[in-house]
This record gives sequence, structure tokens and C-alpha cells, in this order.
Amino acid sequence: MSDSIAFIGGGQMAGALIGGLLRAGHPAARIAVVEPDAARASSLRDTLGVAVKSAAEAVRGAQIVVLAVKPQVMKDAVRDLRLATGTTVLSIAAGVRLASLRQWLGAAPLLVRCMPNTPALLGAGITGLYAGTPSPALRTQAESVLRAAGECVWVAREEQLDAVTALSGSGPAYYFWLTEALREAGVQLGLDAGTAATLARQTFIGAASMAKASADDLSRLRANVTSKGGTTEAAVNHLDSAGGRALFAAALAAARRRAQELGDSLEKS
Repeated sequence: MSDSIAFIGGGQMAGALIGGLLRAGHPAARIAVVEPDAARASSLRDTLGVAVKSAAEAVRGAQIVVLAVKPQVMKDAVRDLRLATGTTVLSIAAGVRLASLRQWLGAAPLLVRCMPNTPALLGAGITGLYAGTPSPALRTQAESVLRAAGECVWVAREEQLDAVTALSGSGPAYYFWLTEALREAGVQLGLDAGTAATLARQTFIGAASMAKASADDLSRLRANVTSKGGTTEAAVNHLDSAGGRALFAAALAAARRRAQELGDSLEKS
């Protein structure tokens, strides 16, 4: 892996991707970051050993440019970038569509939209990617960055990235929310808070590990621990009758709608 990579933005997700690249053997000397916050810039230099540069310096000669800033500031962040023809640009900003990126960056770069998630910090993330009809070389370049932080899946239509954002991009928050809810329910049943927290946290970690290790469908895994007439069946039946699945469907629809609104507002700007 010899490509020079420039990160526009050095926040948490950029740091996760850089850490993954370094673990995969990418030399720190071939990674540059644009980060205006002095404390964050210092942390990137000290902990990861990468250079913090101006935007013009960072992208000069870079084969891959990762746009890792918030959607609302993307236009200003890329306004003055001058990218060589054939530069691969990976945008990890929710809702920022390829049409907007082409308008701001011109036709020279090869554009890929990506939606990673925060488990990338541990190399356990997953990223949804879209680039129209990418060449094998473009796929390889995009995945050389994103697979350093976890798994990758490509979607066939750009609008599907809004669903990826709702499901896996926001998904870690749902997991934490459910863990909190399980902990609080345990306390209501009489457990002390520390015991309830330990049980809730490890139960979800263990279940996730089982799901990853098994080839069975999730419905089969659920059925395996749902004995007829047992305690688990009573709880699952209550969740179903209370509309638990519909609630999650509505929550993801709200997240997707917000991603669409971000895209719409940026196209109008």
C-alpha cells in the first residue's frame, strides 16, 4: 500500500481510519491531515505520527483524498481544493450527494460516497459505499482505506446510502440505547445498578459474538433461545405485541429522512 492519502478533517472517524491504515502497514509519512483545531492537530501528530498540513499542501500529489468533515461545512472545506485528474475522493459525510461534490470539485476526481460507523475505532466497523459503476481499480482504492477499519458493502443506488446511514451509520447509538434500556429494566426488577449494567453490557456483547460466529440466520438464532412457553418467549411476545419492530422501522425511517433533508439542503446551497 503505497498511495499518499490526504484527510480533510481530523475528527474521530478520520482518526479511526488513520489508525486502521497504520495498523495495516500504511506509512505515517504518506498520510497528511488538514485539521484547524490546534488541540486536535497536536493529538494527531503526537499519537498517530501523521503530518498536519494546509489543504493545498495535503492534497498536492495525494492519490486518495478523504473528505471527513461535517456535511454542513463540506462546501467551504472543499471550495479551494485543486485536485489532479484521476484523484480518488472518498466522502464520509452523511447526505452529501455526488452531484454536490461534482459541482464543488469539478470533473477531475473520481468520487466515492462512503458511510462508515464508529466501531471503526476498534477496526470492527462496516462501511457502505457507492460510486455509480466504479472500475475495479476504484473499488480497490476505496476499500484499501475503508477495510482498514472493518468490512465494506457496496450499494447499487445512491439513495440507498441514506438507508445505510439510518441502519449502520446511526446503528451503534441504537445498540447503546438498548443496552441502557436493558440496564434500567434490570434495576426496576431489583438489581443494583452496577450488576444490571454488567449483565446488560456483556449479554449484548456475547449475543453479537454469537451472531458473528454463526452461519445461521438471525431468526434461527433467536428461536434457539426462545423455548416454547418459556421466559424468553414471554418477553419476545410482549415486544412484538407492543409494536417493537414497527418502532424500529419508524426510527430508521426518521434517520433516513434526515439524511435526505441534509442532501436536499446542500444541493440548494
